[in-house]
Parts: sequence; structure tokens; C-alpha cells
Amino acid sequence: MLFTQYYLDCLSQASYLVADETSGRAVLVDPRRDIDEYLADARRRGLTIEGVINTHFHADFLAGHLEVAAATGAWIGYGRRAETEYPIRKLADGERISLGDVTLEIMETPGHTPESISILVHEHAADTVPYGVMTGDALFIGDVGRPDLLASLGVTADELGRMLYDSVQRKLMGLPDEVRVFPAHGAGSACGKNLSTERQSTIGEQRRTNYACAPMSEQQFLALVTGGQPAAPGYFAFDAALNRKARELFDHTRSARALDAAAFRAARADGAVVVDARDPHEYAAGHLRDALNIPADGRFAETAGSVVAPDRDVLVVAPQGREEEIVVRLARIGFDHVVGYLREPDEALPGMAADLTRASRVTAPELRAALERPGPPVVLDVRNAGEREQGAVEGSRHIPLAELTERLHEVPADRPVVVHCAGGYRSSVAASLLRADGRSDVSDLLGGYGAWQTMRDSAPA
Repeated sequence: MLFTQYYLDCLSQASYLVADETSGRAVLVDPRRDIDEYLADARRRGLTIEGVINTHFHADFLAGHLEVAAATGAWIGYGRRAETEYPIRKLADGERISLGDVTLEIMETPGHTPESISILVHEHAADTVPYGVMTGDALFIGDVGRPDLLASLGVTADELGRMLYDSVQRKLMGLPDEVRVFPAHGAGSACGKNLSTERQSTIGEQRRTNYACAPMSEQQFLALVTGGQPAAPGYFAFDAALNRKARELFDHTRSARALDAAAFRAARADGAVVVDARDPHEYAAGHLRDALNIPADGRFAETAGSVVAPDRDVLVVAPQGREEEIVVRLARIGFDHVVGYLREPDEALPGMAADLTRASRVTAPELRAALERPGPPVVLDVRNAGEREQGAVEGSRHIPLAELTERLHEVPADRPVVVHCAGGYRSSVAASLLRADGRSDVSDLLGGYGAWQTMRDSAPA
């Protein structure tokens, strides 16, 4: 058996290639849209990809099933409850898929979504104990999938939570301890609240350490898995719907256009939003007015999907040499409306002086001093609820970054605003969003709440 995990750090997303080395037959599970790595691996190993299975309709990225099918002729598989605009193979509970001696077995594990499945992997068809189980978003390392993302699609979080209880407590915990667990996501994903940095585990280890796998009543389970979930990024509903559709394929040969300053200005005038993917310090030193700062070195795609509408035309200002990377990362969440990128921004931006502005950033001592003066600024905390429970700046207002675009009206426009997150990444994004909304006196806190806490803890008693 060949079993390969592909892990995408910026989306905390795992996909899998399973194959029988003797027959050369393979299946891909939960692939991303840019599929070249999978195809290259298959060619190198002499494999034929004959099927691609999505464990569920993903909300945090656009899956690559259509791209794989177009490139290989593979069938597309989902759980039997799935409905799509394209032809699929509906996989029933207990169904076995032979790749030779290596065999996959479908286990329905609804709860994160109604159509969710897990996939048992048998290294040999006659094995009584599976090698592992690909759990999708039903069971993570240290957590389980949240049941509250699809309430708008006619299934309540309570109904999904009860399905998830049965899937986790009865079905998955009914597997032998030695079965390996391979989830679809890891730490940082908004698909759960307590995901581990580990990329695989065992059923036995999860039985011992995962809070949601301990024996408990259905009501206890519901209370635990629904409480303290992070705010869902705005693009999740868009991607969940798009994964059902017969959409346009990602074309890896289509390069983003390099634009000179004149063409860039013209596209801005036509309404395109500027995504500045440079470091917050570079952005603060000089950026195009109303540009959104979404640094490349971080959870770029997820953050972009939280603050940019999916149908907006996008212009990119990227660190030199990373333009194509930024375009691909946007495509992974279905954001295909990239008009182009600014050619050589370090040289081009100084020539656009009339359109440039600087961003205010303050230190923790400067914020403390400002709060002690008359007319103090509004302090806006854009962390998730679980982070805020660990401590907060006294008197601060709380709007998670993923909710800010819908709640901008809650931020006073007649007072200075200082935005903070945990370390400074999300606060630069949020501050740029507020400035683009017309607020002129906005700063972000250098070092975030961590810097504030360090200052407070080191102050003389």
C-alpha cells in the first residue's frame, strides 16, 4: 500500500493519496484545486488515479475534484446524501472500494455536514483491523468538527450535533484503539476550536485525550462542541455552495497579469480592491490608500476570504517574486477575479506618491498613555471569543475579524480607534479595513495583546 498525506499549512488542510502498489490503482481524498503535485506523484510512481472522494462539502477551501476528474477521467465520490450539479458516485455506508488488495470502506459519519463520510483504509482486503481511517471533518486530533456551519442550509446545529454525537461516540469510537486517525484539518482551522498540531493519531489516543471522545450524554456532547467556536470566515458559505456546482476549472498555466502603474490605477478606478500582501511594517511605511493589508506570511487565503467579497475584482501588491503564489492561494478558496498584480512594487509605489499614505501603529506603553488622557481611543479586540476569555484590555470592544465586515457600523466613526489581536497580524488587516471604510484615525497595536500583557505584568506593583 502507498499512503501519502499532503498538508497545506496556510489552510491547515490535509489531502490523501491511497494506492495499491501492485495494481497501480489510486484514489485521491479531499484534494485541493492546484493538483499538479498529486499528478506528478502519481506519474512518478506509475499510478492511475481512478477516483477522487470528498469526505464532505468543504467550506474552507475549494476542492479539486473537478480538476482531478478532468485531468485523469476519475469518478467523483461523495456520501449518499450529497447532491451536486456534476455527476457523482454516491457512496453508501459499508461500501467497499477495491484498488487491488488495498481496500477502502465507507463509513457514514454525518454531523459536521449531513453528507459527511469517513474512509477506512485496509492494507489487505482480509484485514480485520483497518490500517487507518480518514475522518474528514468528523474527528480531528484533539477535537471534532463543528456542527454549526450549515444552519442556513436547512439543517439546524442541534440536528447536526446529534448526528455528530452518534458518529463520534458510537461509530468512530467503536473502532479498535490501534486504528490510525487521519483528519482533513489541523491546528488553526476554523472548522473546529481545539485542533492539535499533530497530523495523525490513533483511535485509542483520541479516546484517552480528546475531550469530545470521552463517554458522555448527548446533551453534554452538544454543550461541549457548540460552545466557544471561532467566528466562521465570511467565505465559508460561498465555498460550501461552490463545491456543489459545476464551476470553472483552475488553470495552472494561466498566469496572473503584471500591470504597470497606469494599468493598475485604471483597474482601481474601475472598482477593484487592492490586496497588499506585504509585511505590516512595509505596508505601514507606505501603501495605496484604501488597500487592504493581508500579509502573505500567515493565514492569507482564510483572512482574505474574511474581508474581501468573493465577487470583487482584486489587484495584488505582493512581496517581490511571490505574485503567482498569492494568486494560487486566492484560487484555493475560489477567488478567481484577480485582475493582475503591480509589477515591481518597490519601484512602482514611489512613483504613485499622490495615492500613497502611511498607517499608524502604536506600542503598548503608547496605548496605555492614550487611555489615561481625556478623549481616549476606542480599543477594538479582533481576536476570537476563546482567545478573549484568557484576558482582555479593560473597556475594549470585541468584534472577531471574521465578523468585522458585517459589523463595521458598530465601530465609532467619531473617535480614534486602536485595533489589537494576539500578535499583530489580524490587527493590521482590521485596521486597513476600517481605514478603507472611511475612518481616518485608526492605529493597530504592535505585538498585540501579548505585548499589552507583557507590559502590564512587568509594571511595578
